[in-house]
Amino acid sequence: MNMKKSKSVIDVFKADTKSSVELPFVEEGIRAGFPSPAQDYLDLSIDLNNELIKHPSTTFYGRVKGDSLIEADIHEGDILIIDKSLEPREGDLAVCCVDGEFTLKYIKIEQDVVWLIPANKDFQPIRVTAGNEFVIWGIVTYSIKKHRNIKR
Repeated sequence: MNMKKSKSVIDVFKADTKSSVELPFVEEGIRAGFPSPAQDYLDLSIDLNNELIKHPSTTFYGRVKGDSLIEADIHEGDILIIDKSLEPREGDLAVCCVDGEFTLKYIKIEQDVVWLIPANKDFQPIRVTAGNEFVIWGIVTYSIKKHRNIKR
């Protein structure tokens, strides 16, 4: 099998939390089984900035490029919410810089090595040692997917 080198790129944007848009919100959940009368719950609202961004000064949006995480249902074009203030933990999805190149991978921490793990069988894990220039730039807290193209 020809394994691909595990490299991704991500476009990064500063999160603008100065604005607020309250949208109707179904607090009781939306059933994936039998329908329920959702109209009864539409008097509630939610502000996504308030819900998704806990540390505004250290939070950024990123747009995924590449396919090294498709088995984790993260695809090219998805938008990620990335918090630079969080301490990395085992299993976190992180934006990392290895030897001057950015990549988006899961973190596996061992005693003398950090592994950056893809979620695509065609990609190899990246072994990070003391010999690499390495920074965990931020931790992904949410992903946003487009399910339908809407023309403006």
